[in-house]
Amino acid sequence: MTLTIDYQTEELGNDERFPSEKRLQRWLNTAYEALALSEALELTVRLVDNDEMQELNREYRGKDAPTNVLSFPCDWDLPEEPRLLGDVVIAAAVVNREAKEQKKSAEAHWAHITIHGFLHLLGYDHIEDDEAEKMENTERDILARLGYADPYAPVADA
Repeated sequence: MTLTIDYQTEELGNDERFPSEKRLQRWLNTAYEALALSEALELTVRLVDNDEMQELNREYRGKDAPTNVLSFPCDWDLPEEPRLLGDVVIAAAVVNREAKEQKKSAEAHWAHITIHGFLHLLGYDHIEDDEAEKMENTERDILARLGYADPYAPVADA
């Protein structure tokens, strides 16, 4: 089947670096295949600035600060395909800053955060230790298929 992505960057402007739609599609298609999904799915990936992310994080999680990614699963039970999964919202400035602080390549960190948000739409979570282990192992597997290092491995100081 297929994975359809509505990729929204128009509100971001030119101040932040972010992945191309083609690259993001490759990351999510790899995740789709790794998870052996077969139904037609659709999701929105929206890149936002820190102000919008802070507002969303405050409204939906009660945290008054921007975060890297939020996922909003669709709770509509529509009979037609593709099944609408929901929205993944990513704060470009936060992801870019984290990559720098964690001494990771921006591309690898973007891939990780995008896949992390996608997994949340599919019901993965990391609240309980066993859930976190399952989600992290799934992320590691998908990222390895893409040629990226384990995002949870400690990074040696340069």
